[in-house]
Amino acid sequence: MKVATIVGARPQFVKAAVVSRALSQRGIEELLIHTGQHYDLRLSDVFFRELEMAEPYYNLSIGSGSHGRQTGQMLTAIEDVLRRHEPEMVLIYGDTNSTLAGALAASKLRIPLAHIEAGMRSGDRAMPEEINRIVSDHVSDLLLCATETAVANLTKEGLNEGVHLTGDVMYDLLRWAMPTIEAQAEETLMEHQVADNGYLLATVHRPRNADDPTRLLPILDTLLDHDEPVLLPLHPRTRAVLEGLNLLERYEKILIPPLGYLEMQALLRHARLLVTDSGGLQKEAYLHGTPCLTLMPQSEWVETVTSGWNRLTEPEELGDSLSNFKPTADRPDHFGDGKAGEQVAELVESYQK
Repeated sequence: MKVATIVGARPQFVKAAVVSRALSQRGIEELLIHTGQHYDLRLSDVFFRELEMAEPYYNLSIGSGSHGRQTGQMLTAIEDVLRRHEPEMVLIYGDTNSTLAGALAASKLRIPLAHIEAGMRSGDRAMPEEINRIVSDHVSDLLLCATETAVANLTKEGLNEGVHLTGDVMYDLLRWAMPTIEAQAEETLMEHQVADNGYLLATVHRPRNADDPTRLLPILDTLLDHDEPVLLPLHPRTRAVLEGLNLLERYEKILIPPLGYLEMQALLRHARLLVTDSGGLQKEAYLHGTPCLTLMPQSEWVETVTSGWNRLTEPEELGDSLSNFKPTADRPDHFGDGKAGEQVAELVESYQK
């Protein structure tokens, strides 16, 4: 059996690392296609090395652009590759423009499509990611869900065929990588001159925050003025905005370069608090037991919010939340048993048109 896997951004590399190993163990041939959506070395190549993944068979080198232009270029390039290789199934992950382009290309060519992390919903259709999720789910043949909430979301939309609860593949990877993460943790903290549980980790990159200076600058100002060390790996999108405003130097104290998976996980595990608008990091923070403040009006990972470990926070509320947010509840196991990758590979192998 031959499958084509479409990836393009950091969270997808992480998820694909787990599934690729599981596919290989079953003797399934995988054609890994990197759209080039994340083209920065620290957001792309380093992940393949750290996660022991094979290099992509194709790097389409699409790069950045408006949503429509980027998705259109990806769609054209992915379609050409799929026509050339004729895989028996296409795998897509998450909610990026790479996800949507892969979904559309596969569905138009009538190639069976599996969406890993299907059913995630924020309820905010102003988010490009929300549209990508919805469209991808509605053209997929296999809907592979990380949580029971995701299954329920699909049921509400009338999607019942091909729906499976597999658990979360990111949990699989975290379990696999934990010995290395902990072995490197002390060195990582020393390198960044921070102490265990004595700093904040932050990321800001989603369009709602990064593209709107009336949101971005108050967030960064609050972090800059905070009385604990702050580490903010700077996403290329956010860097471009700050450079355009000629404000990059203003925030040099808290900004660091983008990080690889292992270094980021070590810093996340040992931070006192995460401040983010990233969906994947919200979940990873929960798995590590690190409290999270999410700079969005909704979260796709509602379990992290309802359990009390993730608080939705607006920029004007951030300062108070930094000082006062301290979860006290337990962290229920919402994300499976650490064998999601095996379940995904089994469902892919056994799929019949």
